[in-house]
Amino acid sequence: MEKSTDHFFYVLECSDHSFYGGYTTDLEKRLKAHNSGKGAKYTRGRGPVRLIHWERFHTVTEAMRAEYAFKQLTRKQKVDYLQREGSCYDR
Repeated sequence: MEKSTDHFFYVLECSDHSFYGGYTTDLEKRLKAHNSGKGAKYTRGRGPVRLIHWERFHTVTEAMRAEYAFKQLTRKQKVDYLQREGSCYDR
């Protein structure tokens, strides 16, 4: 029997107010990694980070497509997306 795993696309707001989009199967563990300096190179000098948005997908492909699409957006488009999706982003 195949194990069911959730796949997440998530967005962090860094301390410099920039956004970081990523993929994981464990949001809590990944957020701790980012905040301990063991996450992505981009977030290492920009902590602490705050989880402001996440979406759950059934497959890794779907989650990574969402991550890629988000990263292609301009800053304004990212803000519009986050506000439209009801994230915790409040600027």
